[in-house]
Amino acid sequence: MRRPPIPRDDVYGLYWKFAAERQMIFKKRQAGLAQPWTADPILQTFKFCNVFRATDRVSQYLIKDIIYTPQVRTKADILFQIIAFRMFSRESTWEGLIGRLGHAPLLSDLANDTFEAALVELRNTQSPIYTNAFILCATNAYGRGAKHLNHVQLFKDMFFAHDIAHAILHAPSLEAIFHLLKSYPLIGSFMAYQIAIDLNYSDLLAFDENDFTKAGPGALRGIKKCFVDLGDYTPEEVIMWMVNHQDEEFERLKLEFTGLYGRKLHAIDAQGLFCETDKYARVAVPELKSARVRMKQKFTPQLHQPALFLPPKWGVDQPRN
Repeated sequence: MRRPPIPRDDVYGLYWKFAAERQMIFKKRQAGLAQPWTADPILQTFKFCNVFRATDRVSQYLIKDIIYTPQVRTKADILFQIIAFRMFSRESTWEGLIGRLGHAPLLSDLANDTFEAALVELRNTQSPIYTNAFILCATNAYGRGAKHLNHVQLFKDMFFAHDIAHAILHAPSLEAIFHLLKSYPLIGSFMAYQIAIDLNYSDLLAFDENDFTKAGPGALRGIKKCFVDLGDYTPEEVIMWMVNHQDEEFERLKLEFTGLYGRKLHAIDAQGLFCETDKYARVAVPELKSARVRMKQKFTPQLHQPALFLPPKWGVDQPRN
């Protein structure tokens, strides 16, 4: 019999309490209620991601303004736009490219180098063009001497030299897409998993998000804080354990959690919650040390909460603003 993980009770409980309270804040903001949305001083003070990845600002922009935009384009164009946007993960960069090209980037723009010219001009006039939410691999893999130029060459390698669009559209699983993406320079495990999930938001793919998961660096820190010992489980199996036991754990701790308009936590969400629990524990349980010891970003509420847009294929019955 496999040895089960051993929870660190105080922090393990924080995982579920954070999920319930952070989702309650989200629901109150979506309903247009005034502050304060929580009595938790840590959540009042510091910035945390939403419980459900698809509801975060950058993912919302990707889903609503890129994947499901009415722009006329090929399936390969859609895949290119998803991958290219996630590499920058910055709305202002995408808007800047649109302003210079006259439309959202297409593979034809990549082929005739107008995409590169627009990106270079943007890089010279706007800084930064990359998100600061995570660290990208920045080796000189394609010999272009600058990160953004190496990424341009990466896109050409993927879509022109290897026809990754065909490989993605015919992939047998979410895990296969992860390994395909990870096989390219400049794409590590974290980014490969994030892009695979992004691609799966589109109606070009139909994999279950619970089919595969990969623990990122933040999730690994959170898992280490939530458990004294993982027993015979891998970090990915621990993430799936959380997904499979969410109902009973919320009930056991007497926490109200109705999910995202009825949609339960999936592996990508449970993985992200470990990362957010790690951040929360830096303040709540400071004696529990990790590679990161302080919270950097304070919470500044947006004056306007945009209407939520989720992948239509999910069939989530959400209220319309």
